[in-house]
Amino acid sequence: MFSWLGTDDRRKKEPEVFQTVSDGLKKLYKTKLLPLEESYKFHEFHSPALEDADFDNKPMVLLVGQYSTGKTSFIRYLLEQDFPGMRIGPEPTTDSFIAVMHGDTEGVIPGNALVVDPKKPFRKLNAFGNAFLNRFVCAQLPNPVLESISVIDTPGILSGEKQRISRGYDFAAVLEWFAERVDRIILLFDAHKLDISDEFSEVIKALKNHEDKIRVVLNKADQIETQQLMRVYGALMWSLGKIVNTPEVIRVYIGSFWSHPLLIPDNRKLFEAEEQDLFKDIQSLPRNAALRKLNDLIKRARLAKVHAYIISSLKKEMPSVFGKENKKKELIGSLGDIYKRIEREHQISPGDFPNLKKMQDQLQAQDLTKFQPLKPKLLEAVDDMLANDIASLMVLVRQEETQRPNPVVKGGAFDGTLDGPFGHGYGEGAGEGIDEAEWVVARDKPAYDEIFYTLSPVNGKVTGANAKKEMVKSKLPNTVLGKIWKLADIDKDGMLDDEEFALANHLIKVKLEGHELPSDLPAHLVPPSKRKIPE
Repeated sequence: MFSWLGTDDRRKKEPEVFQTVSDGLKKLYKTKLLPLEESYKFHEFHSPALEDADFDNKPMVLLVGQYSTGKTSFIRYLLEQDFPGMRIGPEPTTDSFIAVMHGDTEGVIPGNALVVDPKKPFRKLNAFGNAFLNRFVCAQLPNPVLESISVIDTPGILSGEKQRISRGYDFAAVLEWFAERVDRIILLFDAHKLDISDEFSEVIKALKNHEDKIRVVLNKADQIETQQLMRVYGALMWSLGKIVNTPEVIRVYIGSFWSHPLLIPDNRKLFEAEEQDLFKDIQSLPRNAALRKLNDLIKRARLAKVHAYIISSLKKEMPSVFGKENKKKELIGSLGDIYKRIEREHQISPGDFPNLKKMQDQLQAQDLTKFQPLKPKLLEAVDDMLANDIASLMVLVRQEETQRPNPVVKGGAFDGTLDGPFGHGYGEGAGEGIDEAEWVVARDKPAYDEIFYTLSPVNGKVTGANAKKEMVKSKLPNTVLGKIWKLADIDKDGMLDDEEFALANHLIKVKLEGHELPSDLPAHLVPPSKRKIPE
């Protein structure tokens, strides 16, 4: 059992016991942050109130892309089975938001029923109305991948004339709502269709504050030659650079994420390596889920504090009787100056303030006289949460990580290459010769022996100094050569015999070919004469 005792000396409260990080976050939010949000109408300006399901739900992956970029096929590839409501085709087929989640039996829950289910984290989507809810479903099915994560499939983003047809709901706002709550956002691009439409551009801008969650997949890359692929990749990076305003280069994974044969197999190794990197990223989500929720709560608390200062400042400036409308216009017009004054008085970073233009637009519909004045006790509770309670929860996060097995996504495509000859890098680099009866180093040993006998061996061994003269010719750094020496000097006598010298040269060759060195020497690389020596 995990326990965390939180005390408040000022109020002499009884210690509270939290069983998990999730319980702690829920309690802190309801008792310390929610009162501040409600008092200053935070939910009308920024984000709806959080519910228990927001803290308890599994990590979610949001797939976004133009139509026919392979979003639904990508989910099918991960799960290795069809899911209810799935439609795949070259035309815009997925016209709904589909939450693909784990369930004991296959079935579809329509949107209107979904937003009244307290166990699902979608209740606040009710605000987007029937036009959206008629286009929102949850597909449930028993699948091992979905025991660890949920996946959100989205309608294909339209281009050309199609994007002028109204969807009947604010598509970008819905995606922004999901972006706040998911753990990973995957933008998919088709190697044949790199144009970023107006609607897609608007969507990417709506994801502005969540760049840390975004990954990009260049899909269907097996359909073009290597030279074209280089040009397409460059064009994609150029296009993204104009829209995603970050100083860092966004991570792009290249591949073909469906279970069909590669049309042009030239880049197979590249696709395999990229797929493994993307899978590792997705598999890490359950392990980092508690930290992500903790981080999101801290971001929310900082924004709520700033919002309280803004609202109370506007209230303070409003007259009690005459000239309310004129003063309201004046205050909204000078909101930028109010931001700067709050920034100076409370030592708040400019990056913590909400978007100025959006805030001004929202204030137009508000009655500023009904705003609340500054309530120091509410702000003190949030400051105490950030200064003390969050630090204690961080300790609990570490305890949970050490006391439970490492949670990773399993099943489906994630298990397909774990073991056996189709695992990534199997039979390559240091793994070469793993299935062979003969010692793999023996193939090149005659050439290595010629060099060995020029190094003046004594009693069948060369000294470290003489071996070093030959090994440095590889131009590898000393740190790498030092690791090779430790792997090759099996009997740890500070010298190398002919087999150990051949092994050292084999490992140098492995490294020069671009492969990683093993941390421990694999059994198949141990020289035959040394295999009885206990390690």
